Amino acid sequence: MQPLPIWGVNAKSMVQDNFLTVTKLRDKLPITLKPLADIAYNYWWCWTNDRVSLFRNIDPDAWDRWKHNPVAMLAFAHPVRLSQLANDPDYIKRVKTVAEQLKRYMEETETWAAQEARQISSANPVAYFCAEFGIHESLPIYSGGLGVLAGDHLKSASDLGVPLVAVGLLYRQGYFVQHLSRIGWQEDHYEDNIFEQMPMELITDASGKPVTVELEIRTRKVKVQVWRVMVGRVSLYLLDTDRPDNDQIDRWLTGHLYGGNQDTRIAQEVVLGIGGVRVLQALGIEPAIYHMNEGHAAFCTLEVARSEMLKTGKSFYDVEATVRSKSVFTTHTPVPAGHDVFSGDTIESYFSQYWPKLNLSEEQFMALGARRLGDPWEPFSMTVLALRMSRTANGVSELHGEVSRKMWHILYPEREVEQVPIGYITNGVHARTWTAPLMSDLYSSYLGEDWSSRVADPQMWAKVDDIPDEEIWWRHQLLKERLIAHTRSQVKQARQQRGEDNYWISSVDKLLDPNVLTIGFARRFSTYKRGYLLLHDLERALKILGNPDRPVQIIFSGKAHPADEQGKRVLQRLFEWSRKHPELHNRLVIIENYNMHTGRKLVQGVDVWLNTPRRPLEASGTSGQKVCFNGGINCSVLDGWWCEGYEEGVNGWAIGEDAHTSDQERQDKIDAESLYRLLEEEIVPLYYDRDANGIPHGWVKRMKGSIKTNAPRFNTDRMIAEYVAKIYLPGLATNLQAVRASVMV
Repeated sequence: MQPLPIWGVNAKSMVQDNFLTVTKLRDKLPITLKPLADIAYNYWWCWTNDRVSLFRNIDPDAWDRWKHNPVAMLAFAHPVRLSQLANDPDYIKRVKTVAEQLKRYMEETETWAAQEARQISSANPVAYFCAEFGIHESLPIYSGGLGVLAGDHLKSASDLGVPLVAVGLLYRQGYFVQHLSRIGWQEDHYEDNIFEQMPMELITDASGKPVTVELEIRTRKVKVQVWRVMVGRVSLYLLDTDRPDNDQIDRWLTGHLYGGNQDTRIAQEVVLGIGGVRVLQALGIEPAIYHMNEGHAAFCTLEVARSEMLKTGKSFYDVEATVRSKSVFTTHTPVPAGHDVFSGDTIESYFSQYWPKLNLSEEQFMALGARRLGDPWEPFSMTVLALRMSRTANGVSELHGEVSRKMWHILYPEREVEQVPIGYITNGVHARTWTAPLMSDLYSSYLGEDWSSRVADPQMWAKVDDIPDEEIWWRHQLLKERLIAHTRSQVKQARQQRGEDNYWISSVDKLLDPNVLTIGFARRFSTYKRGYLLLHDLERALKILGNPDRPVQIIFSGKAHPADEQGKRVLQRLFEWSRKHPELHNRLVIIENYNMHTGRKLVQGVDVWLNTPRRPLEASGTSGQKVCFNGGINCSVLDGWWCEGYEEGVNGWAIGEDAHTSDQERQDKIDAESLYRLLEEEIVPLYYDRDANGIPHGWVKRMKGSIKTNAPRFNTDRMIAEYVAKIYLPGLATNLQAVRASVMV
């Protein structure tokens, strides 16, 4: 975040004097508000009943200025305001209630995992490695779906009581901040995260010095320090090389997420994999299982092997089976080009001092990551390393499992494709994070006060049919109005920052209409996502969007990778169309700098979620799953999770059915035609078919279908239970429908 002026003082100049810890923050607060410090330092608050309002009510403007960071906001809140709240009996009672809930949550012993998966213990937990984690927008160390999925994984692991620790990287500037220029071109900016004022603590030893581990990056010694973020019961350890005793180039190894060149990428993966194992050892943590979420962390298997060799005196090949028995791997990428590979020269420059420690030759080391053994030009693949060193691997949807088995059949030539040892566990979402409070309150009334602890139970979700149509409809409309207000605010701010003329700034007040069918499209802007598909036939799209009697509006949001010029061009084309055609001025909107905050507003407020990837390039996708918990309806290509979720005539629409051709232009035409037909003949008529009271009963029936068929299946409580039963403890017998989370109500 950018340093903010507080009472005329620059916040960054205050960092050294305000290197916060939970103890220091507690000491700053009045006695009745001291529990707020403990709540602020555990991201559990972001998915509890009284979550955001407890902090936002202190000062709504400051809450936004501090980008929803409760630690910084409490630290720099005006003393007069804190004094007012410290003497407000109602607020004191709220703080006490939430603090007691957190205490009970953290101390609870009869969790689902404690009863069903006793073989995993806190003494020997699961270690979950990932390059990014999307916990909350106040911790901007994520770029998109992989990180948000990892964050939801931690939250449900915490709620189910699964003993798990997580390992990631702490990026000084994270992913980039996106701005669109006056011609719609994406401009990439970077802002410093002020770790010292964020909900995390630097791990120190008994003398107060940072705990560090040392790595060799090429020929340089690099020290890595570690920060802890509490995600409920789960400790997330984030590795940081930005230390004054490191070379300047090494201080920036953890500078940016997915930035830099191949040298930066491999160095980061050394820090994550090898450094991550060493950090866990330094902290006295001995995992029973190492879970690599994508191939970025695959080097961890080599460090585990090295440790086993030192411990036992055995050779690499003698300990390989032991390492494999502890290692599991989840792949998220459905095309070979999307997997990290490094040239032989790059591997040599980073590992020539390391492979002797494994008593391996260069050829033996390179073979660990080679798709084709014996080929001297074969690059080193992180996915291949992860597959070779893991006892089990899985894709993230049923279709993705099939695609992965075909893709990696080359590693198992003696087997039929169907026998390639890559299974699947379909992704889900953390319902308690993504369900709007208005919808959560509705479910409490009709499904039971404990609904959020039973999200994997289809019998409970069947009660959605008992909700009166008008009740669910007015709540959905309120959420849409909130989304539109957020969109207008963000667009107005962007237009002002671009220095646009008064016409475009003042016209923001006319953007979007809560009474109009609203489509949402938010994801990474890569060409295969086809953000342009709705406007493939511009004339036909204008007729649909600009229909005076039954109009349609669409909200776009998402970033193109800084190096993806084609993705940036897609964004620019949408921007240009929205300005060039009067019919689109108020009907097509782009929200800049997509993050989890905007994501929540979108998935909670849209009528239809649009997803248009090229088949089969969507490994799973989870944004459409979040929509379901809020009564939104999916209209998607049959790819990823939607192949499993779609029920014709019940819960959404399928674009293009199973039509598929290698001719991309022809495929675009087929799918665009299908989308137009669905809008013209099914979606728009169903939405605008109202009774005398303005209730679209047919539409609401489809909303309920979306909720009751998808919510019990595509949630991370079910997903975590499957990881426990199929991956962590294979063969464990458990009733997935009986999975219950620990939720304080």
